[in-house]
Amino acid sequence: MSEQAQMWSLPALERNAERADPKQHWLDPIEAVATAAPSALLRRLWRSRIGRLVGGVAALEPELKLASDARLAGRAREIRATMRRDGLDEQLVVALFALVREVSRRTVGLRHHDVQVLAGLSMIGGAVVEMDTGEGKTVTVALPAAAAAFAGMPVHVVTVNEYLAERDHRALSPIFSFLGLSTGVVTNGLSPAEKVAVYARDIVYASNKDIAFDYLRDRIALGIRPNFLRTRLREFAGDADASQRVAMRGLHFAIVDEADSVLVDEARTPLIISRETDVSEEREWAQQAFRMIEDLEPDLHYRMRAEERRIELTDAGRACLEDKGRAVGGIWLNRIRREEGARQALSATHIFRKGEHYLVQDGKVQIVDEYTGRIMPDRSWSDGLHQLIEFKEACETTSRKLPMARMTYQRFFRRYLTLCGMTGTAREVTSELWSVYRLGVVRIPPNVPSKRRDLGATICANQDEKWRRIVERVRALHSSGRPVLIGTRSVLASNQLSRSLMEAGLEHEVLNAENVAREAGIIAEAGRRGRITVATNMAGRGVDIAVDPDLLDDGGLHVILSELHDAGRIDRQMQGRTARRGEPGTTETVLSMEDPLLELLPARLPRSPQFGRVLFHLAQRRAERAHRRDRRNLLAQDGRLGVLLAFSGGKSDVSKVVGSASEAHRGEGSSPPAIFRQRRNGTP
Repeated sequence: MSEQAQMWSLPALERNAERADPKQHWLDPIEAVATAAPSALLRRLWRSRIGRLVGGVAALEPELKLASDARLAGRAREIRATMRRDGLDEQLVVALFALVREVSRRTVGLRHHDVQVLAGLSMIGGAVVEMDTGEGKTVTVALPAAAAAFAGMPVHVVTVNEYLAERDHRALSPIFSFLGLSTGVVTNGLSPAEKVAVYARDIVYASNKDIAFDYLRDRIALGIRPNFLRTRLREFAGDADASQRVAMRGLHFAIVDEADSVLVDEARTPLIISRETDVSEEREWAQQAFRMIEDLEPDLHYRMRAEERRIELTDAGRACLEDKGRAVGGIWLNRIRREEGARQALSATHIFRKGEHYLVQDGKVQIVDEYTGRIMPDRSWSDGLHQLIEFKEACETTSRKLPMARMTYQRFFRRYLTLCGMTGTAREVTSELWSVYRLGVVRIPPNVPSKRRDLGATICANQDEKWRRIVERVRALHSSGRPVLIGTRSVLASNQLSRSLMEAGLEHEVLNAENVAREAGIIAEAGRRGRITVATNMAGRGVDIAVDPDLLDDGGLHVILSELHDAGRIDRQMQGRTARRGEPGTTETVLSMEDPLLELLPARLPRSPQFGRVLFHLAQRRAERAHRRDRRNLLAQDGRLGVLLAFSGGKSDVSKVVGSASEAHRGEGSSPPAIFRQRRNGTP
């Protein structure tokens, strides 16, 4: 942190601020219908008004270009002093955005385009902006982050992983330092005291997991009913125990990168505080559970609900388990524990697959994030499922994490006084972002029209034909020198395709959770002439593949999707690796009627390639509905639990993450953001 930044590090105007958890009301849907028409009119007015602001930012540019660095720094101090007093005033925001644009040009060589200014203004109003991939979301963050920090609000920039947090912080630090703003990044290796120091800075970068953990730890330190006055008095007296100190200064202003991933996809798994059980007892329980299901037959004793990833026992199955339970005795005499153990053992056997849902590395079961393709080393499945999979894979059994209290991501992020975000894929979840977070979605047009061409989908009868078609396409593209990226859904599929390419004599690289250490090198080479890259979603969100300039005339990067994901947003993210920043690029999809996604459909539907596109569309819709239902149920269950972190005493451990916005508008097609209100410290 620069000496200048140290000098400008000012305390938040409101300490430990956060919004009360909003309650869902049965009148909400009626309100949505009643306000639809007025919202359309307000949206037009808002677009006209915000367009004038973008023009105002542009009008200040010539003057600022002629100013010296010292004059710009002085102008920053003047604006900051005024914004700290008056809040996010319209004219002050315009002046600051113009200043940030010029500072960005001088320090990092990137000038904000008008569409990025538009996105920044929308985020200040508490919206999620949808910008095409490659449109410069990272540098756009500098605009709303600087404005909120100048107004005295501690700013949290939330990313999907620690790597992106460090990368984005490093990229924008010169801008913030010039403006006199202190910045920091939260990483796993920081001590509690170091975290306190980082969170004391104006702008803090952190992954969603780290920041949610830290909030949870703060709540542990503060207790069920935080007494902030008592905490301040203890700190003032200098007797606060280091382990009891609160790291964060409150939930004032958050900018969530890849908002649909953090706020929607991650919302299916709760943040859990737990304690550990006895390992030997867990191994004996897992062994007995598998013995209980040895003779059970599908359809007769149980039915699989693949789209919900659960097993449903039939009456015959329950009766069979009851007989076995009486023979074994102990906990198996209890109906609830007996049937739950059997369901989990059946799930471990028939639903969760190695190479798709998890890997076995160094004798440990490692969960693979289906949305990012990355290993989640600190996570484990709940209710004994993880121990059962460990037993199935002959790994050393670990202790089970028994939940003592938990919190969902929905409840955490809704506590921010102002929440906003950005992503390349938000339109599919517009209604959910509004209903859960009161976040509207604003579509930002690209700075340069996209030149991406989709060559359509090919549906093959089986997996062998699909891999053969892909190899043929790769061979043809490779002969022309174009780089090719083939996206797969799982580690298993990426390794299978790799074998097919090797048999065809095509050199390639594989990027999946098994070779994370080579990730940066593989991505750096993926856009070179003749390069073939097979990758899971690790090459999806946040990855920028630079294509050699001489290849752009040949068509640029070609992306092949070899499978579709449960959510169409994930497929769009992978397609977005090509044709960035107005460059040319092509995509195509090659699927088979044996792809796992089609297992979600009822068996009675015909499995013919001529109906393939319809079937894949139905399967995705079915999966998205099931996931949306899971998130809604999880939030409702979390609300019913009532008291957050209802624990006291005893040894507890924050074991895993398995996982208020502005109410001024409700997305594309609804009311506009009220960015022009006078705000002070995030309070509308």
